[in-house]
Amino acid sequence: MTEWHSNIRQDTKRVMVGNVPVGAGSPVVVQSMTNTDTADASATVAQVYELWQAGSQLVRITVNSVEAAAQVANIRRQLDALGCDVPLIGDFHFNGHKLLAQFPDCAQALAKYRINPGNVGKGSKRDEQFAAMIEIAIKYNKPVRIGVNWGSLDQAKMARMMDENAQRAVPLSAEALMREALIQSALESASQAEALGLPGDYIIISCKVSNVQDLVTVYRDLAARSQYPLHLGLTEAGMGSKGIVASTAALAVLLQEGIGDTIRVSLTPEPGESRTTEVVVAQEILQTMGIRSFTPLVTACPGCGRTTSTYFQELAQKIQRYLREQMPVWRSAYPGVENMSVAVMGCVVNGPGESKLANIGISLPGTGEVPVAPVFVDGAKTVTLKGDAIAEEFQAIVEDYVRTNYADGGKLRSTPKTIPIQKVA
Repeated sequence: MTEWHSNIRQDTKRVMVGNVPVGAGSPVVVQSMTNTDTADASATVAQVYELWQAGSQLVRITVNSVEAAAQVANIRRQLDALGCDVPLIGDFHFNGHKLLAQFPDCAQALAKYRINPGNVGKGSKRDEQFAAMIEIAIKYNKPVRIGVNWGSLDQAKMARMMDENAQRAVPLSAEALMREALIQSALESASQAEALGLPGDYIIISCKVSNVQDLVTVYRDLAARSQYPLHLGLTEAGMGSKGIVASTAALAVLLQEGIGDTIRVSLTPEPGESRTTEVVVAQEILQTMGIRSFTPLVTACPGCGRTTSTYFQELAQKIQRYLREQMPVWRSAYPGVENMSVAVMGCVVNGPGESKLANIGISLPGTGEVPVAPVFVDGAKTVTLKGDAIAEEFQAIVEDYVRTNYADGGKLRSTPKTIPIQKVA
């Protein structure tokens, strides 16, 4: 995978989550979360493994009960036996202090703890229970993410801030007050963790909301007011295209400004849909912005009256699926292959030109055009395909290109252009 641009925020602290570096100019990390019952070890192992195969670099699991906590070490052992070294993050709410104390093997097996300050405890118990979790993190040398969410903001803190706001000569709006409460909750909790002895480079923070403009505003402010690595994500983004568009709109703005060290796309899966969709979307946000490369992407035209056949659409879909399915093997066997570009075009208007710009491209015949498909490799026409086996022959050309150009980590003729990212002031 390509490295993160050198002008991303260099002033953040560097936090190691297992074997994955976060912050201080490290590549932006893609993470995901399971939706299995963690007490069901087999189902959780299967889903974590699937997410890891898709390219998730960190996977968060829910630890909400005695039964779930009792299985965490077992889940870690099973994943290790499968050769899956993805760090596991424990998601704790309400009873995390009890579970971590009761199950030291769970505390040890996790690579990071996620603590929500709004769900740690109420009143006088809040500080005591928060401190208990931080002390366990210190004991086992584990980083924490202090993850504030506007759906579970500390109500006592919010009430105090509302009273204080009412005394202002010019009170903040309700929206601005909510944003400030989120930020203060995160930063005050981080300071409290450091006061308890947790090093600053063991802390990641997040302030998740479900509105795009609020998220952008909150994270710009967070970036200006702290040096902790930031986890980005639009919480409760939604299903399908709405969730994808909303997450992309929010994350792209912040990433373009150099804000964000880990990301998650919190999609509600369609019924029967794989959980890996959120990983694919996160990767494609980063890759289409020229920030990181994860898998070869296919350029394809949208189709028009010149392309009444669906053949080019089917071929583009088949090739993109094939490339992604190969990446778990190719990632280690063919370093650099993630930067490869492939074009599947549907007619002669833009087909030959786009095909020449890709590492491998094919220009299929449009309506009324000669039924032949020229193939271009690194800008040069190499062969013209005909007949009923075009898809199979083109896939074979792609496979041969990968073996020839990446078996020794060879470099491409060219790589996709990157978009300069502005450093946060």
